[in-house]
Amino acid sequence: MNIAIVGLGIIGGSLAKAFAKYTDHHIIGINRTSSTLERALADGAISEIGTVESLGKADLVYMCTYPEHIVSFVSENARYFKKGCVVTDVCGIKSEICSKMAEICKNSGLVFCGSHPMAGKEKFSYDAADSELFKGASYIIVPCLAGEDAVKMLSDRAAELGFATVRITTPAEHDRMIAFTSQLRHVLACSYVKSPCCPDHKGFSAGSYRDVSRVASINENLWTDLFLDNKEPLCEEISILIDNLSMFRQLISEGRADELREQLKQARLVKEALGE
Repeated sequence: MNIAIVGLGIIGGSLAKAFAKYTDHHIIGINRTSSTLERALADGAISEIGTVESLGKADLVYMCTYPEHIVSFVSENARYFKKGCVVTDVCGIKSEICSKMAEICKNSGLVFCGSHPMAGKEKFSYDAADSELFKGASYIIVPCLAGEDAVKMLSDRAAELGFATVRITTPAEHDRMIAFTSQLRHVLACSYVKSPCCPDHKGFSAGSYRDVSRVASINENLWTDLFLDNKEPLCEEISILIDNLSMFRQLISEGRADELREQLKQARLVKEALGE
């Protein structure tokens, strides 16, 4: 296949490197920074440096840019895309993207099928791109108006790149679950490192500090957009977390050992029941 990747950051760059390593697909790289494209070509991650005109050769286009840029890019350049090609994204939110992109693509003779690779690092540039990033990860497909052929195309590509599972869901369900599994963790990490104790943690911290704080190394521009585009599910999860924290604070401050022990036990049982 001819595959175009627009945006060669951590996810787009990793897609390019993984396709180059594990498949024979022809990879077209499109990126605002020419030096990144030149590096990707030198690395063998892409087969050619592309422009918007190159989109006419692509059977599949991965949009790996900020959410607000995806809609504007496809809308402004739809005439260059190959008719009938499948367009997908890698965004951490879907309701906002799917409603706009499905309509734009339908009106332009394209097929939009949303997706979200559940993989990443706390770094966010091409420098952090890794051909092994997706090994064993989950790949979420949000079809929107796309048919089975587009879903299969993306599922097959995910298998080639080493994803272990494929989940197919709706935009609303995706955003509700991602608010809990991803976005809330970033809010928690950023809140945690804002403690006045944080600068003095060395010598007093081990694995648990790293586990909680890791994703505070955040791309503030990207995550501001993601948080605001998914504000209702995320705020609901933050409220639940605040309620639970308040409950633990009250039990601890009032010395209610038996109730505290029971709450800790309940949390342990939930985690153990999940087997992970």
